[in-house]
Amino acid sequence: MGTGSSTSNTTVVLGAKQALDQFKYEVANELQIDTSQIQNGYWGYMTSRDCGAVGGNMVRRMIQLAEEQLLSQYQSGRQPSVGVPYRQQLAQEMNQYAQAANRGPANVMNQITN
Repeated sequence: MGTGSSTSNTTVVLGAKQALDQFKYEVANELQIDTSQIQNGYWGYMTSRDCGAVGGNMVRRMIQLAEEQLLSQYQSGRQPSVGVPYRQQLAQEMNQYAQAANRGPANVMNQITN
């Protein structure tokens, strides 16, 4: 994208854009890619190879994280939340916490920690 242009990419999780931007720079540094050519967040002066390496490694690590979370949910007996839109998932979890709260404080902590 050219200087001053905007992107139509949106994050799925509200507020994750800054974390993803920081993650991008962390991955670039881990790959020992020179980020001095990046100006005000514009990566257009970087080679396609370097940008592809950063993006590919970001995807690889995000998939790893998702797999670890799914495994954790599966092992704890929770229903995995794959494919559930963020707001729907949040509403389901809030309902679960509210139901646990109606059964007493000890159940709330069990629900939160599991």
